[in-house]
Amino acid sequence: MSQSDIPDFFVYGEPSRALDVGFLHVETVRERNNIHLGKVLPHKHAQMGQITFWTSGRGVYRIEDQVWDFSAPTVSFVPSNVVHGFTIEPGTDALVVSVADGMLKDLAGLTNLPLDAPEFVEKSVESTDWDRLSCVLEMIAQEYRQGHRNDKILMNLVAIALSHIARLGADRPIIAQSANLALAQAFRRLVDEQFRDSWPLDRYVQTLGTTPHLLDKASRQILRMSPKEVVLERRLLEAKRLLLFTIRTVEDIAYETGFKDAAYFSRFFRSREGEAPAAWRRSRT
Repeated sequence: MSQSDIPDFFVYGEPSRALDVGFLHVETVRERNNIHLGKVLPHKHAQMGQITFWTSGRGVYRIEDQVWDFSAPTVSFVPSNVVHGFTIEPGTDALVVSVADGMLKDLAGLTNLPLDAPEFVEKSVESTDWDRLSCVLEMIAQEYRQGHRNDKILMNLVAIALSHIARLGADRPIIAQSANLALAQAFRRLVDEQFRDSWPLDRYVQTLGTTPHLLDKASRQILRMSPKEVVLERRLLEAKRLLLFTIRTVEDIAYETGFKDAAYFSRFFRSREGEAPAAWRRSRT
């Protein structure tokens, strides 16, 4: 791994590896304290999402280019390939539930939390939902410690935990049409794989085995933007990641994110973020 790479881990500090569809891992943040010493640098997981439930203490949490000062209780869900990291004060701890994308795909119809976008929820008012989420996550931890790792009970508990996160996120709408959700998620996954290659939308439609109308409908309802915007936002996201977390040049980043011309990339970036890539990088590092 070169210095310019964003680290890609299995769990923090361990090299990425292939995961079974039903893979699930549970541990506390404190269990890896000897590795991160309270500072987990920005990284991502290629094949799994993570629930992190902060049970004590406080710190600073980053997801992509957003940063929060938080105190317990706080909960997040971070899908695969989303860059995240944190710095915490001594005595701070959290329960981390890592779930393979394959299992999350199976859970999509059992929870109303969109599983292709990050969520971060802090406790703002008293609610029994926080106690319920805590109880469900503790049951997940107990099932895991007792070795029931391929049990449907554990899978259902994860779905319940995800649904509690959706409920706690007051502005998160309930997604009623699972067919649209599945298509939107498949489209986003395909965009993750192909956004550098400047595919025309017709090729996405053909590969997904759908129609332009259905893809447009699913994209706008679930992802809140047109299919074209999803592709452009993914390219912008990758550019911002590389600007924030690597030392690569703006020209190199332009080519890496599918732009054939660095000047065009700079104009595109400025139109989206209000400043040139180099200036945006300096203001955030």
